[in-house]
Amino acid sequence: MTNQLTPMPDDWQRALAIVAHPDDLEYGCAAAIAAWTAAGREVSYVLATRGEAGIDTLDPAKAGPVREREQRASAAVVGVRSVEFLDHADGVIEYGVALRRDLAAAIRRHRPELVITLNPEDTWEGTHWNSPDHRAVGRAVLDAAGDAGNRWIFRGLEEPWDGVRWVAVAGSDSPTHAVDVTHTLEQGVRSLLEHRAYISALTTEPPEAYVRNLIEGFAQQEAGRFGGRPAVTFRLYPC
Repeated sequence: MTNQLTPMPDDWQRALAIVAHPDDLEYGCAAAIAAWTAAGREVSYVLATRGEAGIDTLDPAKAGPVREREQRASAAVVGVRSVEFLDHADGVIEYGVALRRDLAAAIRRHRPELVITLNPEDTWEGTHWNSPDHRAVGRAVLDAAGDAGNRWIFRGLEEPWDGVRWVAVAGSDSPTHAVDVTHTLEQGVRSLLEHRAYISALTTEPPEAYVRNLIEGFAQQEAGRFGGRPAVTFRLYPC
């Protein structure tokens, strides 16, 4: 069937996930990352902000360190050791040359074959308006993957890296590929649960129930297009 999802490529060793906020990767994508690290691949995280504006009941000066700690703990659950924060201001990230430069520099530092980011489109499922930070960072990642390999753009940074082979967009409304997370779904649940301060401010549900229902639900949404297996989906752009 033409609408079936294709397994993600597995002939790579290093990946870099670049998103706007702590928790962005944990809302569904972390179980795939756990599968990759379990297979011996190296995945690093770069976050544009510390998520300091994400908890309404907590002042940003206090929220930023809390969310950073939660992100590092969350990453460790899925086998990610390298977590870097770029310190853009949460909620007001602007797409442009400055952001592209920072992300191209990160790609040159980490030298990944696969770059991962979050949905840069205007909406989620054509219904819910997407965060301006998600849109700005996702779009800048797609551009920076090319910028990183061009020695005449952003001179003075690290040596150019033209080894990015794909950019994988998580949370896309039109996915093309998927990762089987049968054996790592529980790690995905536990990874999101590490964002306990954020989740507790977000919902009145018990955090464990909220997280499990969400992550297991996401993994089953596209199972019918992937052999009935729980899956994390991506739209894959070759570079």
